[in-house]
Amino acid sequence: MDQQPSRTEQLRAWAGKIKRDAVTLWFACKNPKTPFLAKALCVLVVAYALSPIDLIPDFVPVLGYLDDVILLPCLIWLAVRLIPERVLAQCRVQADEWIAKEGHAPKDKWGVVFVLAVWILVSWLTWRYAVAPFF
Repeated sequence: MDQQPSRTEQLRAWAGKIKRDAVTLWFACKNPKTPFLAKALCVLVVAYALSPIDLIPDFVPVLGYLDDVILLPCLIWLAVRLIPERVLAQCRVQADEWIAKEGHAPKDKWGVVFVLAVWILVSWLTWRYAVAPFF
């Protein structure tokens, strides 16, 4: 009799695939056979996924985890769909080798720059359009 994997095991497997695909996109960014649109999306997704800080900090109730649970997996899924199968297969092998060797995803300092730039832009827009008109 086959036992079905528990929900926890299914979630762990899904999270492992997301982590692997985030690293896969890191290698796809460097692959010359990755189409421009896919590469551009990969750069943004990788910068955010591998950034040590989040766009919405995790301590913010509910919203803090939405980017990790919904936004990031959706962006990874979309980027993976834009990469040709052969390139994707090569990059997945590279990602599996990297994770087996290093034990973690690579860190990306451009992710920090990206997240900080978004927060600076949001802060400026808030000041410009919500606060400054009252002064």
